[in-house]
Amino acid sequence: MASLGLTLSCTISRLNLMSELSHNLPTIRVFKALSSRLTPQKPLHHHRLFKSSFSTLNCSKTLGSNLVFYDNLVVLGIETSCDDTAAAVVRGDGEILSQVVSSQADLLARYGGVAPKMAEEAHSQVIDQVVQDALDKANLAEADLSAVAVTIGPGLSLCLRVGVQKARKIAATYQLPIVGVHHMEAHALVARLCDRDLQFPFMALLISGGHNLLVLARDLGHYLQLGTTIDDAIGEAYDKSAKWLGLDLRRSGGPAIEELARQGDAQSVTFSVPMKQHKDCNFSYAGLKTQVKLAIESKNIDAGIPFSSASIEDQRLRADIAASFQRVAVLHLEERCERAIQWALEIEPSIKHLVVSGGVASNQYVRARLHEVVARNSLQLVCPPPSLCTDNGVMIAWTGIENFRLGRFDPPPPAIEPEDCQLDLRPRWPLGEEYERGRSIARSMRTARIHPSLTALTQASQCQKS
Repeated sequence: MASLGLTLSCTISRLNLMSELSHNLPTIRVFKALSSRLTPQKPLHHHRLFKSSFSTLNCSKTLGSNLVFYDNLVVLGIETSCDDTAAAVVRGDGEILSQVVSSQADLLARYGGVAPKMAEEAHSQVIDQVVQDALDKANLAEADLSAVAVTIGPGLSLCLRVGVQKARKIAATYQLPIVGVHHMEAHALVARLCDRDLQFPFMALLISGGHNLLVLARDLGHYLQLGTTIDDAIGEAYDKSAKWLGLDLRRSGGPAIEELARQGDAQSVTFSVPMKQHKDCNFSYAGLKTQVKLAIESKNIDAGIPFSSASIEDQRLRADIAASFQRVAVLHLEERCERAIQWALEIEPSIKHLVVSGGVASNQYVRARLHEVVARNSLQLVCPPPSLCTDNGVMIAWTGIENFRLGRFDPPPPAIEPEDCQLDLRPRWPLGEEYERGRSIARSMRTARIHPSLTALTQASQCQKS
């Protein structure tokens, strides 16, 4: 566990976990609340991992008063992990006060995918305006906030940096606590905002352009990884297939393929379902991508000709390939989910829900097929609305609220930080520990520059406190 002993001065680490707040105590560790203006009793100091220098402040209302306080929390969430710049303001009671997203669709179309340096520049150009718009739509100023939450990983390092720097600037200026958020945890937890009856434990399938992840969510910060992608994620396969079929990528590949697939024959092109011989819950879409590319070449389809300009026959061929691809891509999801559900029920028989979130969860065909999977296993499917499946600030703010309630936040950054200050960015940051039956030898060898998982850090912190 030596890697857990990192010193993170001048960093965000939402895993500098304080003692969890008791709902029965008359005092709580806070800096601001809309219900009462509070000021620290003594100055704050720098801290190290798993330590905190928060002051304990008396709450002006005793509660059940804690419940009132938490309902009155107002958190700004900032998300810049990949190609969308997003911010939102959410109340502790779950009310979404504002949501703003600036898309990089034009850049995606121009470069045929995410170009990290271009994406970073695009984030930098709009981050101030996006955050300001989120505050304006909520009719709030920075001084009205209780805390700032921001994605610190996983994602593209250059992009993460833009959001983290903005969050730290606001937190330092207005002396606000700050919560560093795991992007994939946020995708899972936003379902608890949409369905307030969703309790731990539950299963989650998180599917996007960069991730395929099947996890057993046992508690906040405690996740068991049942399966993950060993190469390309499903969203990447959608995007590349859409590009090769000459589709308009300004909408991203997923929606473009789904729309075209409705016009095609899903049985017309034979594609092999990935990893049929592997009896685990891991995913692989690299081979399916290759099959699609070869099918396009065999039909003499010229991707340089946009779909809208292609002949009727050519459009039919493209639609058939799109439909056949989507059928097999989602069948791979179904098979992995079916096995993961069986594993999860063996571990936690009380599971009642499968949460499906991430950008690809917006796909209606995906939802329909997975609904059949959960119905066969007497579970319920929980899918956030499409606007909360794709990357957004609401999921970051809500995850910040969930963690703030347990005291998992950091003090405001110093007003003036040293030039050599290193930000805590975690581009490769696993959500949970791997389940032994689902371990992939090929993937397990790829350990360079991987940050200790969120679950491992949470457990290490709790061991220190006990």
